[in-house]
Amino acid sequence: MQYIKRIINKIIAPTFLLSVASVPFSANAFDKAEFSLAHIKESISVDGVMDEPHWQYATKVPLKYQNEPTEKGIPLVQTDAYMYEDGTYLYVGFIAKDNDPSQIRAALRDRDTLWQDDNVALMIDTFNDERTGYEFYVNPLGAQGDMRMTDIDDWVEDPSWDAIWDSAGQITDDGYVVEMRIPFTALRFPKDQAQLTWSFAVWRNYPRDVYYQMSNVGFDRDVKCSFCQFDKLTGFANMTESQNIQLTPTLTALRHDTKDTVPGDWQNGDIDTEAGLDLRWGVTQDAVINATINPDFSQVEADSLELDVNTTYSIYYAEKRPFFLDGASYFNTSQLELLYTRMIAEPDVGLKLTGKTGAHSYGFMYADDQNTSVLLPTNQGSGFANLADKTQAVAGRYQFDIGQKGTIGVMSTHRENDDYHNTVLSIDGSYWFNQSDSLQYQVASTDTTNSEFLVDYYGVDKNQSDQAYAIEFTRTKRDYEVYANYENIGKEYRSDLGYQAKVDYEQVQLGGGQTWYRDADDAITEYSYNVEWDKTWAQNGDLLEEEYDGFFTFKGKMQSQTEIGFIHRNEFYAGEFFNQNIGYIYGGFRPIRDISFLLYAQYGSKIDYSNAALGTMVRIEPEMTWDINDHWQVQLEHSYSYLDNEQNERVYTANLTDLRVYYKFNMRSMLKLVLQFEDVDRNNEAYRFDVSQTNRDYGSQLVYSYKINSQTLFYLGYSDKGYQDDSLKNLERDQRTFFTKLSYAWQL
Repeated sequence: MQYIKRIINKIIAPTFLLSVASVPFSANAFDKAEFSLAHIKESISVDGVMDEPHWQYATKVPLKYQNEPTEKGIPLVQTDAYMYEDGTYLYVGFIAKDNDPSQIRAALRDRDTLWQDDNVALMIDTFNDERTGYEFYVNPLGAQGDMRMTDIDDWVEDPSWDAIWDSAGQITDDGYVVEMRIPFTALRFPKDQAQLTWSFAVWRNYPRDVYYQMSNVGFDRDVKCSFCQFDKLTGFANMTESQNIQLTPTLTALRHDTKDTVPGDWQNGDIDTEAGLDLRWGVTQDAVINATINPDFSQVEADSLELDVNTTYSIYYAEKRPFFLDGASYFNTSQLELLYTRMIAEPDVGLKLTGKTGAHSYGFMYADDQNTSVLLPTNQGSGFANLADKTQAVAGRYQFDIGQKGTIGVMSTHRENDDYHNTVLSIDGSYWFNQSDSLQYQVASTDTTNSEFLVDYYGVDKNQSDQAYAIEFTRTKRDYEVYANYENIGKEYRSDLGYQAKVDYEQVQLGGGQTWYRDADDAITEYSYNVEWDKTWAQNGDLLEEEYDGFFTFKGKMQSQTEIGFIHRNEFYAGEFFNQNIGYIYGGFRPIRDISFLLYAQYGSKIDYSNAALGTMVRIEPEMTWDINDHWQVQLEHSYSYLDNEQNERVYTANLTDLRVYYKFNMRSMLKLVLQFEDVDRNNEAYRFDVSQTNRDYGSQLVYSYKINSQTLFYLGYSDKGYQDDSLKNLERDQRTFFTKLSYAWQL
């Protein structure tokens, strides 16, 4: 335990002044309406019709403001929300009028893919603390989307959170109707039910030639926070107690085939069948225990590929596994990512407790890991190393709310086996001076003992310990924003359960911008500029990088948004400095109702990291989404890039294609085809060392899914992979997998 004591001594002193300075501020008064939630002991048939007679007694909430593109404008169309509860469920109905229903944009969609459709939403802050909340979205055909969000320093959404709730929608002759049924067991809120007050907003997104948003709340753009402007909802005294227990058994079966030689014959693998069990127990309404035994953490959905050519840092992938996603926000800190759960690859067991009582939020997680990887960072790059040993991982988080918006928290992570450990201890917080100005800070310290394997094969020291510091100030107003931040990440800093791809640097960053708003009928409805300067040094004081960048942004007709920017970067790499000048354009638009386009294009000088030389790079990344009809959708992404050296020789040409085709039989049943192809052609003559000139990778996946909800589902699928290098004349498959998965959520 001596290393823990060393960390505490290092971290307490520099954070004490910040913690005692986090005093509350006096918020401006807003015109907040208060609604009393109707109590009706009747359920509904969730069919998107709203034909039950008791809907007329529900609490009516009109959406009387248009917030985009006009601030506090008059809505183009009428929308009314109706809400009530029966003690067990929260019921929400929307009647969304439309002058031309043929222009309604909606399709049968998978969960959390409806964002470009017409949709309505409920946003609730169940703790009424103006910090965290829930979002529930439904499109006109009943497709669902849900998210957790935080509003501590900025509005940040997490669409990976999935609750079990019901929804339906119907397009009518004069618009559409949506119904939601949300169980109170899916939400977390204070235990004192009789005195509950929630902050809430109801929303309608109305995409036409421009993107309109309507709400019951008229938001003031001069105020940084959103939750603090929400209306209030009372009337929860009739909520009934429930066991709030969910058991989800899971059964998976797969057969993985490989080839001993390529090309060659397939070697059929054995059928591997595994059963697992997940438990979610709401001990109280504000505290939840998650446990898992032999969990199915197989990756059913293929990750989107990213070109990793000519980069020195590891690629970040989002978490998708249910055990880690539930309550994940309780482990978030203000500046550093101390818990990146995809570092836990193959656990046998997992246990997690998360909750909030009054101003106190807390989280604890334990998991073992049969396949342990660690991220080894420097200020020049990073890569993963596999320990090939089982480890145990623990993470703990506590946060205290100070005043209306301030916070202070402490977090620790620990990972160990017989000859290895990594421990992190951190203090972080936020302080709001007023409704526009805020400060966030974090201090962390680490202590690491590396295994002999890491010492021998990766050249790291046996013992490592160091600190990290980060502080950021932002001022956000209606027409402008300014910010300043400072980071100091020690050379020996390691956060093995987190994600810290770069260390051994000290950085100062200053930036800001200005925005102008115009009428919805104008060709350009909003335009802005932003500029930024940053400078980075190594811990020994040597300059690593200085960068100036700026960009202009335009919003307008056809839901268009265009960003045009320029970057000047002086970067130190492999013992010398390289001046790089890069211009880029990023934009998207929807020319017709069912098709949208995105494009990123970049041209300029770029370091060739393999050869430590300056080159000229071109990068073009188009993307298209086409809703052929309610059932068929196609997504196509392509990335094309090349790099020429100073002798005008082609160093490499890279292509990456990701094609996804969806067929929705109905809202629950879907067939999906994924085709991915990566082709990197390298010029051996342009490299200082021998390289494979042909580098092609192929992957495909065909999956049928039937989803009653996020936890009750069935998958049946096939996937394969292949490659080609200089030793192969053709692209050859070398892996194939047949798999099925079945899980059912028992709610007790």
